[in-house]
Amino acid sequence: MKKVVVIGGGITGLSTMHYLQKLKKVKSLDLELVLVEANEFLGGKIHTKQQDNFIMEVGADSIVARDEAITQLIEELQLEGEKVYNSTGISYIFTNNELHAIPADTVFGIPTSIESLNSSTLVSDAGKKEALKDLELQNETFTKESSVGSFLEYFLGKELVEKQIVPVLSGVYSGDLDKLTIATTLPYLIDYKNKYGSIIKGLEENKAKFQAAANKKFISFQNGLSTLIDRLEEVLSESTIIKGVATQKVEKKDGRYMVLLANGEMIEADSVVLAAPHQVAQEILQDDQLDTDFDKLKNSSLISIYLGFDIPDEQLPAEGTGFIVSENSDVKCNACTWTSRKWTHTSKDNQLLVRMFYKSASPAFESMKNMTEEELVEVALQDIEMSMKLTGKPHVIEVTKWNDQMPNYHLAHGGAIQSLTAKMANSMPNVLLAGCSYYGVGIVACIKNGKETAENIINSIVE
Repeated sequence: MKKVVVIGGGITGLSTMHYLQKLKKVKSLDLELVLVEANEFLGGKIHTKQQDNFIMEVGADSIVARDEAITQLIEELQLEGEKVYNSTGISYIFTNNELHAIPADTVFGIPTSIESLNSSTLVSDAGKKEALKDLELQNETFTKESSVGSFLEYFLGKELVEKQIVPVLSGVYSGDLDKLTIATTLPYLIDYKNKYGSIIKGLEENKAKFQAAANKKFISFQNGLSTLIDRLEEVLSESTIIKGVATQKVEKKDGRYMVLLANGEMIEADSVVLAAPHQVAQEILQDDQLDTDFDKLKNSSLISIYLGFDIPDEQLPAEGTGFIVSENSDVKCNACTWTSRKWTHTSKDNQLLVRMFYKSASPAFESMKNMTEEELVEVALQDIEMSMKLTGKPHVIEVTKWNDQMPNYHLAHGGAIQSLTAKMANSMPNVLLAGCSYYGVGIVACIKNGKETAENIINSIVE
């Protein structure tokens, strides 16, 4: 009997296990499956908390709806009846101490037409005129491995990028856009530039696709995203799940692998999947030859603060779902989601629930990272009063610090992954890296990575 051990019970590890178990049944394989998770609960960055009629996601808050991978998984898990979609509405950028609506017909703040560009209250007439150079300039030097920030600024101008695009994109991709590649952010932009001669024209020609995606763009579940995690754990009835035990080491022995757990247990395996953050995988492998590549992988940090009030959420600006903060603003947060407005299932009494985000890229983060919960809440309340003109004391508070846990896909990321996987394939065949530290952020990307990892393992066993 072959044995596969998956280390890490986040969404990637659980997806890997789910598809391994599914393929085991389909192919009638004599295969033992074991999942090891250091925490007492599964889910990793997906974890739902409920308090006083509020539902709060301490990590990821939604799933991109339009990808086939998630629709198939939800069907397999029979969760269609639990699905809820986000409410659509206006997103704002807070700049110059006031809220400005992000213009309609934009994609990550990038205008999809001249009309959309001209409608912006965020950009001056001079900035709009500068952005029109996109219609004339040809791409002669940029590739998908180029910096997305440099690419956008070259063709659309500094002001539009800084005031309207950077706040939106930085809210999605944690990091400096000048250090992120086009390939790991918005690869289709360079395709549009090359095909249509203009980023704006390319988006306009493909507007229908983006408009369709904008409606019911995100999925959650009536009782939160942990519904997905709980169901995955439930269906893994034929697999062994070990929770609350860390993995200390994986070493090769006589063509197999010995997985040493913190409780002293040793598990012998034919294949091992490291679906854990890269710094954890590095500690487990303890291989000097891999350290150079592991050390190139970077993370950023995030503080998430939920505040629930006895205030009707109708006091928020009409049709709004939240705001992003531009650079050089007086408020310290990077973004604020009006959770009770965007996700109506999160507030059973239609009371106000907001979520504030503070990222390590922010100048204020250094002074905030060592603050107490009370001090952090006071900062958040000051930001709410300044940006939303609301005062009041919250009766529900949930503060989560994700220290050095948010993958940052900088320019050297792709090369480091290629080098790392090549070395491991040579020295430790059948030990695979998986998860958002390597192959894509977002729940859907992790599910797809888990499925591909399972298929690769099964193919190696069948061969």
